[in-house]
Amino acid sequence: MSKSEQISHMTNVMAKFVGYTGKVLPDDVTAKLEDLHKKETSKLADVIFTTMIENQRLAKELDRPSCQDTGVIQFLVECGANFPLIGELEALLREAVIKATVDSPLRHNSVETFDEYNTGKNVGKGTPTVFWEIVPNSDQCSIYTYMAGGGCSL
Repeated sequence: MSKSEQISHMTNVMAKFVGYTGKVLPDDVTAKLEDLHKKETSKLADVIFTTMIENQRLAKELDRPSCQDTGVIQFLVECGANFPLIGELEALLREAVIKATVDSPLRHNSVETFDEYNTGKNVGKGTPTVFWEIVPNSDQCSIYTYMAGGGCSL
């Protein structure tokens, strides 16, 4: 696979991953919500937990974000210094966010602060935010997403 094909493939995979993270909570979080729900004795808390769990079920079933506010996307990247796409990673993550925003869809949360306009693409100066940890003597890469803010920061 050529380098441009690798970049295209990784961009598409990351776009799907970003969209997925807006729709499905991690298994441990879902399990914890269900566990806390079972222990709850308050009627109001029961309604809240029931609603949260139902919302997650519907998001998965209907293939829609679990919250209308999908937050500002952040990436935590543990990347080997020898990873073949290290130099292209920030740009392809940005493109993945643009693609996921249309395909998933995600809410357009990125605003150009000083110009005071919404980009409509969910990207802007400093967004998505990428936090790096470079691992010496490695060619591996792990990428974690976090949608910060709003109701999605369950």
